[in-house]
Amino acid sequence: MAEATRLARVLVEGLLTAGVRDVVLAPGSRSAPLAYELFEADRIGLLTLHVRIDERSAGFLAVGLAKGSGLPVGVVTTSGTAVANLHPAVLEAFHAHLPLVLLTADRPPSMTHTGANQTTDQTHLFGRHVRAFGAVSDAPVGPDGGDVAGWRFELVRLLTAATGLRTRLPGPVHLDVAFTEPLVPGPVAALPTGPAVGVSAARGAQPLVLPAGPQTVLVAGDLPPAAGRAVAELAAAARVPLLAEPSSNARRGPAALGTYRLLLGSSLAEDVERVVVLGRPTLSRPVSRLLARTDVELVVVSAHADWPDPGRTASAVVDAVEFGRPSTGSGSGGTGPGGGAAGDWLRAWQEADVRARAALEELLAAQTTLTGPALAAALWSALGGADALVVGSSNPVRDLDLAPVVDDPAAVYANRGLAGIDGTVSTAVGVALTRDRPTHALMGDLTLLHDAGGLVIGPSEPRPDLRVVVANDDGGSIFATLEQGRPEHQAAFERIFGTPHGSSFEALAAVSGARYQRVQDAAALVAVLDEPPVGLELVEAVVDRTQRRTLSTAVTAIAATL
Repeated sequence: MAEATRLARVLVEGLLTAGVRDVVLAPGSRSAPLAYELFEADRIGLLTLHVRIDERSAGFLAVGLAKGSGLPVGVVTTSGTAVANLHPAVLEAFHAHLPLVLLTADRPPSMTHTGANQTTDQTHLFGRHVRAFGAVSDAPVGPDGGDVAGWRFELVRLLTAATGLRTRLPGPVHLDVAFTEPLVPGPVAALPTGPAVGVSAARGAQPLVLPAGPQTVLVAGDLPPAAGRAVAELAAAARVPLLAEPSSNARRGPAALGTYRLLLGSSLAEDVERVVVLGRPTLSRPVSRLLARTDVELVVVSAHADWPDPGRTASAVVDAVEFGRPSTGSGSGGTGPGGGAAGDWLRAWQEADVRARAALEELLAAQTTLTGPALAAALWSALGGADALVVGSSNPVRDLDLAPVVDDPAAVYANRGLAGIDGTVSTAVGVALTRDRPTHALMGDLTLLHDAGGLVIGPSEPRPDLRVVVANDDGGSIFATLEQGRPEHQAAFERIFGTPHGSSFEALAAVSGARYQRVQDAAALVAVLDEPPVGLELVEAVVDRTQRRTLSTAVTAIAATL
């Protein structure tokens, strides 16, 4: 009997029962039993199988699929270094609370430490960066073969941990699966029936009612689209200034302030008495400084068992908040709906936002070449509520953070768990594959090159309608805006931070079979955006980085004029 096939069948059936509908496979011999079972499940429409030749891209494709669908996603690899290549995606999923289910094929334990090919100790390979670890083997435990009950138990345990159903801490899990030959399909003994395990969810607490009085702002960090919309509605109803990062999906409505990052450098910030944080803010130092202030009451709202608190100053960590109404005729401050002082507080921020926006637009219009902020604003303004935008780390997401608030914004996705540039192309492909409509992505040139393999999609694989807009400034211009970009460090800057590459993105598109266009100004990009992407497209936007530090300094200086 092909006990390896039997084990693989139990695992695939368990994934299907748990609602897994997408599995990413990187090919290998030791993982063949799982590959055959997944192929059959895909063939009869029980799930969608995605095959990638690079495990790192496979992992980030799963990240994108999990972001876009909100469901657990399986990842299958063979043994050895193949498993280790999942680690960057595992780290991102861990910090972003994404339910990845890693099924890594392994040699039998008897082969470990023997020098056998593609064999290493894979036990707890991802350490503390998975929510749970388990190991199963097709080794017989009696006359009826392998431990079917044990296989099912381990998978249910890990799937429950991945979704955070009991812990309120979703994230990646790792099941190491030891297979013995034969690794190809063969006769399989009947699977015994077992009891269906019903796992119930932990219940959340009631919202905390925040009393009116303190002058409050809401800070919204990375959040799924539905959660972000709820935050925008909360801020609008309470008439509280909303400082929303692009991937918070809360950058909408009358309370959202498009230039909040600049406003935090003005005198308005000095009058903040209470901050409510929802999501995980990661973008700017002004926000980090605000959250670290000891003279400000900090309330953190988190649906998970962990929470962001960069300044370690939170006075309350809760599931949800509501704003209390001010006392009738109190005449005092108040952030409750309808409070006069609350309206004055929001109005002061809105008026400053209008002034900062005018100054920012004037500054950007004076630039003689295409800049990152102008590129991001053009893309953002051309998209709408039916669209999705995946934005890369480094400068692009910060440029998007300066874009104006629009009435019906696109859904925004970003890898803000650890905010790395790796895997962004594959993440964008994953998000696009979960949607019925075309998807756009904005990223820098180094980000694209780092995951260029993500553009390689086999002819038999599901293909997205995805347009990747790459801001090509031939290097790492974000460092020019940091300490490393100061004039006294210029002798070393270009070699070790600027890192020019001179790569041809047209050639890269040709290699991967993507359509290619090149634009040099915002108007040309808008013209390209008039038509939705069909298949995989690459748009190279040529951006100048020689004046990046000067522009960044000028943008920051706007705060002093408000």
